[in-house]
Amino acid sequence: MFEVAVIEDPAAAEVSLDPVRARLLAELAEPGSATMLAAKVGLPRQKVNYHLRTLEQHGLVELVEERRKGNVNERLLQATAASYVISPTALAAVQPDPARSPDRLSARWLLAVSARLVRDVGTLITGATRAKKRLATFALDGEVRFATAADRAAFAEELATCVTRLVAKYHDEQAEGGRAHRVVVALHPSVAAKEEES
Repeated sequence: MFEVAVIEDPAAAEVSLDPVRARLLAELAEPGSATMLAAKVGLPRQKVNYHLRTLEQHGLVELVEERRKGNVNERLLQATAASYVISPTALAAVQPDPARSPDRLSARWLLAVSARLVRDVGTLITGATRAKKRLATFALDGEVRFATAADRAAFAEELATCVTRLVAKYHDEQAEGGRAHRVVVALHPSVAAKEEES
């Protein structure tokens, strides 16, 4: 089971967004059968079985064990990941494109850049998983509290200057065998826990 999996297929995204199936995915962090899940979610076993087969067809759950129980074979399934992210690739025709309005002070542009990040890293994870290789990435996440809007603006300007200087220092267009990497630095107001729940 992966910690996070990226859903790129539109049909798999649609399947995962169904409230019953999303609940089953959450319950299947640990292996379970249709009978076990039916008792937990309050649905008939046949209905749970139908949803499990759909999730299995789209690679969101997988068989971990099959055992004989009385006169029937009991199938134990588990989610393929502890959590899922739906890539903008699943909505290819309407996925955000940062190039449409490159305004680095716009929240919508930040969202488009973030969507591209999810799409690109999802594609890289899928490829690395198929190749059974590790993917070299780096992320920095932190929080800073500004006294004033002017301080925030000064911080953003200084950060942009520092990152630009670092990129200029290490970027080598002529590096034989080199590999391009994308750098994304974002600054946005923190979301309070109550706002996240609503």
